[in-house]
Amino acid sequence: MVIMDHRVHQLQNHPLTIPGKPIQRKKAVGPTFQSYLDHAAGTLKVSKHAQKRMDERNIQISASTWNQIQEKVKEAKTKGVTDSIVILNQAALVVSAKNNTVITAMDRTEAGHQIFTNVNGAIILNDS
Repeated sequence: MVIMDHRVHQLQNHPLTIPGKPIQRKKAVGPTFQSYLDHAAGTLKVSKHAQKRMDERNIQISASTWNQIQEKVKEAKTKGVTDSIVILNQAALVVSAKNNTVITAMDRTEAGHQIFTNVNGAIILNDS
């Protein structure tokens, strides 16, 4: 009579040692991922709702004014502002500084008759 051993034995794994040179990482020649990330985080996005309102009300904002708005929103964010009202000569924008997003837009005359809630900062720009 043959007695069989049915126990499973665990083999010990030993890591393979491969002799070789230490890995040297090459420096990036072009823009780094961090620079792309910083740029994307700094750009102001316009929500679909805000874009629709701007189209309906024929609100047009120049590139230089957008740059000013972006800089001021970034500055406001460093001061702890999460949601702000941006008042321009021809328009008013409600902007989430936390998300870098324009939430809604209205022309300046319409904004004069509104009450803005849940806003903890105001940015006033005299654009041309």
